[in-house]
Amino acid sequence: MTTTGPHDVPTAAQLVAAVRDFLGSDVLPAVEGRTRFHTRIAINVLGMVEREIELGRAQAEEHAARLAALGVAGDAELAAAIRDGGLPDDHALVRALEGAVRAKLEVANPAYLQEET
Repeated sequence: MTTTGPHDVPTAAQLVAAVRDFLGSDVLPAVEGRTRFHTRIAINVLGMVEREIELGRAQAEEHAARLAALGVAGDAELAAAIRDGGLPDDHALVRALEGAVRAKLEVANPAYLQEET
């Protein structure tokens, strides 16, 4: 990620990664029970935040392009068009929906996108 504007390195994504790494390497091995569980959740959340910072802008542009190609301005309009039958149930719609789900998984849990061997 290149920095623009007034902020120098470390970037927000790098700071989030540093906290995530600290929790995983120093805190997690030292705690048990409920605190360990919540530390694991915090590590996962910070991973999602880091990925959204890194991927978010490009994903938003790609999503807007997919919606524009379908002739809708946003997710609510897309949902209404699908519900009302205003969009053909074709390859373009399926591909747009798959792209949206893929982008969400790239942030939430990219491991879900890995094919089993």
